[in-house]
Amino acid sequence: MSEALVQRDIPDAPAPGESYLTAETGLASWLLTTDHKRIALLYMAAITIFFFLGGAAAVAMRIELFTPQADLLSDDAYNRAFTFHGVVMVWFFLLPSIPNILGNFLLPLMIGAKDLAFPRLNLLSWYIFIIAGTLAIYTLLAGGVDTGWTFYTPLSTAFANGHVLAAAGAVFIAGFSTIATAVNFITTVHLLRAPGMRWFRLPLFVWAIYATSIVMVLATPVLAMVLLLIFAERAFDIPIFDPLRGGDPILFQHLFWFYSHPAVYIMVLPSFGVISELVACYARRRVFGYSFMVYAILWIALVGFLVWGHHMFVSGQSMLANLAFSFLSFVVAVPSAIKVFNWTATLYRGQIVFDAPMIYALGFIGLFTIGGLTGLFLASIPVDVHVTDTYFVVAHFHYIMVGGAVSALYGGLAFWWPKITGRLYPEGWARFGAVMMFFGFSFTFFPMFVMGFLGMPRRYHVYVPEFQVWHVLASAGAVVLAAAYLLPMGYFAWSLVWGRRAPANPWEATGLEWQTASPPPVENFVTPPVVTQAPYGYHPEDAGPPALDRAAHRPQGHQP
Repeated sequence: MSEALVQRDIPDAPAPGESYLTAETGLASWLLTTDHKRIALLYMAAITIFFFLGGAAAVAMRIELFTPQADLLSDDAYNRAFTFHGVVMVWFFLLPSIPNILGNFLLPLMIGAKDLAFPRLNLLSWYIFIIAGTLAIYTLLAGGVDTGWTFYTPLSTAFANGHVLAAAGAVFIAGFSTIATAVNFITTVHLLRAPGMRWFRLPLFVWAIYATSIVMVLATPVLAMVLLLIFAERAFDIPIFDPLRGGDPILFQHLFWFYSHPAVYIMVLPSFGVISELVACYARRRVFGYSFMVYAILWIALVGFLVWGHHMFVSGQSMLANLAFSFLSFVVAVPSAIKVFNWTATLYRGQIVFDAPMIYALGFIGLFTIGGLTGLFLASIPVDVHVTDTYFVVAHFHYIMVGGAVSALYGGLAFWWPKITGRLYPEGWARFGAVMMFFGFSFTFFPMFVMGFLGMPRRYHVYVPEFQVWHVLASAGAVVLAAAYLLPMGYFAWSLVWGRRAPANPWEATGLEWQTASPPPVENFVTPPVVTQAPYGYHPEDAGPPALDRAAHRPQGHQP
């Protein structure tokens, strides 16, 4: 056989070092890819769609709440709007966003691997996610569901008029995607680290994704079981939660919150990893107390399984159980405080550069601190009894999840966008968007603390006029917040066409992902890396942090 014929037999083999974006073309090359980087972009596209759908429901609610009367939505339509908002934003945006987008793209790069351990399983997890999301959208088009995102019994099993089983089925199917992704991440970290990449040389983002994956594997099956129990009672009339026939509706709350409180850390632990990377890079310092940061991540993942009962202080559980869960809720706050203190210590005397990713990181620290401190209010039994099912809880939850997780997601995208796309975005617009997100979020949700403490119940669309001023402030802030969410999508899209090409390391950051081309080649590294030192080597131990010279790699719009 001639040499020319042999070459024609393998025409699609990418050239060594060719970018993952251009190595193959065509729709099929994306839908059948096993490249972790392309799958991350598939997740980004899908999750962005769900973000818009969940956000549309939030817009409808804020318009309705602008006045005390029911002007836009009926009581039933309002119930279905906040249920759809909660289901989509929790299970199809907040939970998968950072792990499935940034985790998928960066984890192999950060540990020096060519791909995840199970590339085909990674693609399968995306398809499962799409099937689950499609079923959730069908639920909306078919009329929605009116139980709230928590599916509390006996409402969900006996009284709800919406498509409960379709919504629960969407969440159930999404759980398989979650578990598959988590198993893939855990296996990859254990087996595919580059030579010399010992455990305590891992970047904190990798530690955060690893701990999150453990929580996913352990907690998600509990959610699957409780959703199956809802299906059994609603579809087959098996009295699992019906107290008139020997069932226990409180059992549902125990099972649901045993999953859902660790799920809070599935949303926020990856954010901790992102913020650690940003603070270290833009302060030009090693992360203060690296070992303590690692143990704090693992502590949160462990103790997070022991505090579910603080969601049930008014459900009738014993006072002894309330005291135990209250104490453990204060305990789980300790590692979170350690992380905030260590980020602050990292910033101390650093050569701080206020680029957009750093502004997002600082916004995260401020919003997460407020969310964490108000969490201590809810861990106190008397205060929790007073504010249960009020807007105080809504504000606390959103300060942690939205103010925290979304700020970290946008900060991470701004930081790694040159690596993902090979393009630089306009820094001035990015800074403006980061500042606008912080203030827009604060104007939206801080008034909810006030009205919640004054007694405004959540999930009400008709309320007494005394609360209107707070709702008007929240709705006005939501307009600013929506603009802050949309702006990055605009300048990121702009950068794909008109942005300057990014060098391999535009931020002069450490980490293996910055030691390869932007965008990376298909195989991630042309030469397999070898790790010889601890992470975040911005300066020797006995020297101060160097100033960041950005003249050569300054993005468009950057001002000194």
